[in-house]
Amino acid sequence: MCYAIPGKIEKIEDNTVIVDYFGEKRKALNELAQVKVGDYIYAQGGFVVSKISESEAQSILSVWKETFFELQEVDLRLSRLSLNDNDADKKLLGVLDKASQSKELTRDELLYLLELKDNNALELLFKTANFLRQKYHKNSCCVHGIIEISNYCRQGCQYCGISYHNKELKRYRLTKDEILEAARDAVEVYGFKSLVLQSGEDPGYSALELAEIVKGIKEKFPALIFISFGEIGTGGLEKLYQAGARGLLMRFETSNPKLYQQVHPGMSLESRLEHLRKAHEMGYLILTGGLIGLPGQSKEDILDDIFLAKELHAEMYSFGPFIPHPHTPLLRHPPARVEEVIKVLALARIIDHTNAKILVTTALETLSREAARSSLLAGANSLMLNVTPLAYRPFYSIYPNRAHQSEDISTQIESTINLLRSLGRAPTDLETI
Repeated sequence: MCYAIPGKIEKIEDNTVIVDYFGEKRKALNELAQVKVGDYIYAQGGFVVSKISESEAQSILSVWKETFFELQEVDLRLSRLSLNDNDADKKLLGVLDKASQSKELTRDELLYLLELKDNNALELLFKTANFLRQKYHKNSCCVHGIIEISNYCRQGCQYCGISYHNKELKRYRLTKDEILEAARDAVEVYGFKSLVLQSGEDPGYSALELAEIVKGIKEKFPALIFISFGEIGTGGLEKLYQAGARGLLMRFETSNPKLYQQVHPGMSLESRLEHLRKAHEMGYLILTGGLIGLPGQSKEDILDDIFLAKELHAEMYSFGPFIPHPHTPLLRHPPARVEEVIKVLALARIIDHTNAKILVTTALETLSREAARSSLLAGANSLMLNVTPLAYRPFYSIYPNRAHQSEDISTQIESTINLLRSLGRAPTDLETI
């Protein structure tokens, strides 16, 4: 299964190409000098990833053509919105009607939505967010693969199972050859066009070594590469960008400096934000967000988190639940509630309806088997599948009992395809123009 649909280049303007997908025009940045009008390409995250021969493209497109329009019809049906419920609170209907018209909500209105508890009210909120998702992003849903290359970490985050607090954890660090082999399987065997390389803040890899790994993947296996290695400094970011990395996954966790210091002793929120700002200036796509349910976190904090992600030019919003690990200082604090996290995803869609891709995190799926479906119906449009070799996956224990921890990638792919088809979503990752 290819997690992108090939498109035909119709126009080239400097380093931007206009691509046709069954009559829809979309644009992508091109770093491949050899493409020309009429070529077929794969694109992810706004970047051209690779060329594909016309015969292969036509073969894939012939399979997708009928399905593509059927999926659009399903998505349109599921995203229809009616705010004529006479039994609903008039204030709620007024706020959601304003949101559905893409009007900016006041802070008090957004906090009001965050405080919703009633199931019928939440359903209307989620439907409004899904309506906005369809209006601006159609039925596209990006699917990335993630390879967890090391569980060593020098930091002492109070909730994370791979922090240095966890003395029970078996540590591992993949070699360059093992990482390249995992990338080869993800791209060539399973069809992923976008990969996230993730680790703790592992001093066992130098920035130069990480850059060589990224360069090796880019030379052998065409894919959009995101990095998630924590704070590696401006010099490290520059080396990895030069090697071919184009995305940075780094959550700021909370916008509240005092709360950040409490759960990340010895770390600085401003340092983390500076990394994100510098990365954006360099040209990285930014994937960021926060944790929902941290001890002492307020609704105002959560709203500030969403606005901070927007301020940081997030290409993708990654908001997940706080889940404490039993071998960390915060082991007794309860995890976040599923509906509270989905509310945040819905508000992220309302606040940044035009640009945001919104991720369903594995952590949220860990709390509920239905979380992916519920989130996709509440404005989310991105998924991440774990392509870490199965032998190492149990040891990347950032929280206990992770979803899909023991599932082989084929099983994950099959369930993901079935889910997307049932919701009318297609694996296209470019915005309509």
